[in-house]
Amino acid sequence: MLTYILKRLLYALPIALSVTVVSFMLVYLAPGDPLNAIAPADAPADVIEALKSAYGLDRPVPVQYGLWLWRALQGDLGTSIASGRSVVTEVFGAVGNTLLLAGIASALGVLVGCVLGALAGYKHGSGIDRAATALSVVGVSIPHYWLGLVLTIIFSTWLGWFPAMGAGPGGSADWSWDWDHMRYLVLPAVTLSVIPMGIITRTVRALVADMLEQEFVVALRARGLSGMAVFRHVAKNTAPTVLAVAGLQVGYLMGGSILVETVFAWPGTGFLLNTAIFQRDMPLLQGTLLVLCMFFVVLNLLVDKIGRASCRERVSSPV
Repeated sequence: MLTYILKRLLYALPIALSVTVVSFMLVYLAPGDPLNAIAPADAPADVIEALKSAYGLDRPVPVQYGLWLWRALQGDLGTSIASGRSVVTEVFGAVGNTLLLAGIASALGVLVGCVLGALAGYKHGSGIDRAATALSVVGVSIPHYWLGLVLTIIFSTWLGWFPAMGAGPGGSADWSWDWDHMRYLVLPAVTLSVIPMGIITRTVRALVADMLEQEFVVALRARGLSGMAVFRHVAKNTAPTVLAVAGLQVGYLMGGSILVETVFAWPGTGFLLNTAIFQRDMPLLQGTLLVLCMFFVVLNLLVDKIGRASCRERVSSPV
């Protein structure tokens, strides 16, 4: 097991290095000057040169990348051009909010998806199967931002049940697990959960329908096992794939929440990315991209490890 973990870490190193290159270079492909966020258009040339020197923009790009990577390895992602605050402080504050939103949305999507997928798999070809399949197709097809706007209009503007934006009465700084704060999570979490719900539903449906046709299931039923006992064996054999797909959905939600967080003004990494892009805040944009990408790399390793452990347990345990 230790050899496998070390091998996976070695495989992850070039991926992580490539992530740093992409995170750094993507910013330079965007049009505009990052100094426009802090310097007026008619600023004197000596002021512009001083700002470039202060932020290291007067050096060659490879040198800038090397210095940025060395500081990043030490936990220093620089200073935001727009706000003047540490990028680490800005990013990790937003990461906590996005993890909260993505975690709730993932749990909701996986729970509903597993229930619908299991029902559709057990009732293969029935009306329940067709309804669950249609719902999953709608879930993976509907745009996040459009659904968020529709839910806001219905449940916030018309009915007034939930707030339209924000992360609590006093913002995310004083978050607590009470209804006054949790109600701010409802609309963005439901909006984000729709796509993973559709993906999990289709995955579980296909796995359960295929598993019920396996010979060991026929043998279990021939031995007189109850439906619940057969279901436990089916769930045990489908769990590794479902765990892998569900784990990856958390990573997709972390990186794909920019539109949803912007619609609901949720102070997470997506909202931070949107702000950094429009303000041309290069250090903040680079730091946010790096943290999100590295999170996805680590998540892939964890999902792979959990799936491998589940498979080994399934093989070693008797049916």
